[in-house]
Amino acid sequence: MRQWLIICFIVLLTACSRADLPIAPVNIAPTPTAPPVRPTDAPVPPIASVAVSTMNEAEFTEYEQLLISLYQRASQAVVSLDVVVDQSANLPPGHPPITPDGPTGQGSGFLFDDQGHIITNHHVVDSATQIQVRFANGATVIADLIGSDPDSDLAVIKVTSLPEGMTPLPLGDSRTVQVGQIAVAIGSPFGEQNTLTVGVISGLGRTLRGPTRSFGSFSIPNVIQTDAAINPGNSGGPLLNLRGEVIGINTAIAVSLGGRDFEGVGYAVPAQTIARVVPVLIGKGRYDHPWLGVSMTTVDTLFANRFGLPVNRGVLVGVVQPNSPAERAGLRGSETEATYRGLPVRVGGDIILACNGIPIFSSDQLIGLLDQFAIGEQVTLTLQRGAEQLEVVLTLTARP
Repeated sequence: MRQWLIICFIVLLTACSRADLPIAPVNIAPTPTAPPVRPTDAPVPPIASVAVSTMNEAEFTEYEQLLISLYQRASQAVVSLDVVVDQSANLPPGHPPITPDGPTGQGSGFLFDDQGHIITNHHVVDSATQIQVRFANGATVIADLIGSDPDSDLAVIKVTSLPEGMTPLPLGDSRTVQVGQIAVAIGSPFGEQNTLTVGVISGLGRTLRGPTRSFGSFSIPNVIQTDAAINPGNSGGPLLNLRGEVIGINTAIAVSLGGRDFEGVGYAVPAQTIARVVPVLIGKGRYDHPWLGVSMTTVDTLFANRFGLPVNRGVLVGVVQPNSPAERAGLRGSETEATYRGLPVRVGGDIILACNGIPIFSSDQLIGLLDQFAIGEQVTLTLQRGAEQLEVVLTLTARP
């Protein structure tokens, strides 16, 4: 009898162990996507509710319940994008054109209003010939590009039909965002639709390098830094606070040399930029940013000591562009070429100490301040010119 009990016990343990083994994958034919919805078609069927878990709600922590509720509300307004890009422009002369037979890029987006306007990144839809929107319920439609702004990396596309019950995401006030608060990203990393990741706001007032012109490059200011996981495909998706408000649009990640995957530093264009730029894109198709018309170098104590400057903070004016607001206001550029930290710099020009009375400590800060002004507005700059301090007033114009 004792021997029989031992044998039964061994069989029971074996059965428990086998139940934990992975089940071999089963090949399932993909479900055909719905045909594109036309304005005259019936609305896309309502998005079916999905049971989160068989667990009783009381078994979730308060924090888990908050995230679950946020995801159930917000994810319905988040879409994934399949983008077809004309690749013929990059072909050598005489090469026959290439017609893509499927998507050449992916990204994310979110509903901005009840008119079918969807926000995404400029770099997601740049040079696109077709943009397919995939809703949370799996239905797909073709979208039209309404407007795009490379200098803020924002774009607006529009669909002619929406699933029933789909509502826009509200914009929060990114000016009240604090380092340390919870940040939630929803998007389609690597094509995995409606993925939620959680982190914190890691930094504020960051700057991303923007598009390059023939005379130099511009930067995207006031960017939010987060450690919520963002990977290729997340671009264009929302960064949310715990109230479900959009505080930014996920735009870029910092990677090590040769990498492309998330390493803990992600960037989002702030909601205040969205609120300022997107309505103009919807109305005009483009957005004009103000500019100063100079190249700049941040001045700190080490830099000032190296070149014997009279101040140890501010922004050193390098090249002044012809016909720019800076030239018309009489700003003086630097003519002496030097090297600092192995890189070429120009020294000897004006140093910008303040903008409208606000002390300036870096070029990033100055770019962020100027981006808050409209075309045609005037700003007062406090300058250090040699041993003298003076003020100049200039009128901002649109970037060329």
